[in-house]
Amino acid sequence: MAQVHLQKVVKKYGSLQVVHGIDLEIADNEFVVLVGPSGCGKSTTLRMIAGLEAISGGEIKIGERLVNDLPPRHRNISMVFQNYALYPHMTVRENLGFSLKIAKRPQQEIDKAVDEAAQILSLTEYMDRKPGALSGGQRQRVAMGRAIVRHPEVFLFDEPLSNLDAKLRTQMRTEIKKLHQKVKSTIVYVTHDQVEAMTLADRIVIMRDGYIEQVGTPLDVFETPANTFVATFIGSPPMNLLHGRVTGNEIAIDGGPAIGVPEPFTGKVQEGQKVILGFRADNLMPYGHAMPMESGCAEFDMTVNLSEPLGTETLLFGSLAGKEVQAKMLNPRPVADGERLQFRLDLARCHLFDADSQQALR
Repeated sequence: MAQVHLQKVVKKYGSLQVVHGIDLEIADNEFVVLVGPSGCGKSTTLRMIAGLEAISGGEIKIGERLVNDLPPRHRNISMVFQNYALYPHMTVRENLGFSLKIAKRPQQEIDKAVDEAAQILSLTEYMDRKPGALSGGQRQRVAMGRAIVRHPEVFLFDEPLSNLDAKLRTQMRTEIKKLHQKVKSTIVYVTHDQVEAMTLADRIVIMRDGYIEQVGTPLDVFETPANTFVATFIGSPPMNLLHGRVTGNEIAIDGGPAIGVPEPFTGKVQEGQKVILGFRADNLMPYGHAMPMESGCAEFDMTVNLSEPLGTETLLFGSLAGKEVQAKMLNPRPVADGERLQFRLDLARCHLFDADSQQALR
């Protein structure tokens, strides 16, 4: 297998620049997920690695080879597409072995590679079926098997689960994770679904408007977001953000209550500084239905506008300082719309961002 190295990679379509000089190092055997909203440049970046899009500037290396000008077939990569791209007139066995047949490999080698891939992906009982007789999840497994038989240095996945229903997506996430463990491969995976990114990745690359906003492990980007974009994109529900100004040892929320400066930021903010206070729903809970809080907490009343029972917990939607805020209720009870509850905010788990740059304060 091989590492993938992107240095100052640019993509332009005429005068329109869609990828802005990105740098990225992907280690051998690493599972890296590119994630971001539609139009952020993630699929274009993947297609440049594959050689399906020419780069406009910079360098791409796979292993030690500079591949800028190499066609896809010479890059020793395999790509799994969103729409499976299977041949409908061929059986599963024929689909799996087609690329090796075109490469004029010996039939014995083809049969061995196809049987190995079928065993890894539990496809052995479907080998004589055609794609039309398979479920969506089975077709995607065939698409992955067709990639496996070539023993590529790098696997590229372009939103492979977006056509599946929610249950199948969950199952296929498990299949893809198992595949990575079995074949010990370098995988670059594109998705717009942050849950997929969090559950699959060794590291996540978060993109916006052709730039990389943050690279880190799922835990890193969740617990220490680099800016407000990452904070609201990663995590479900997204992080709550409230604008305010530092006044003494408190943050006066615009149009709302004063909340103590979170302990990690004591001495790191200045009087009068405009900041954004960030906190997740898990850190704002109604009194009597909350987790124990490690140190200081802020308490205030909030009207609940809507509640979503989720079984062992309930998601609460309220209004604070004119902004919608989401909170969690543990050991839930029915909550009426318009009911006013006392909430506790765990200050030790809060984040602060500069109001002008929207970058995290450290």
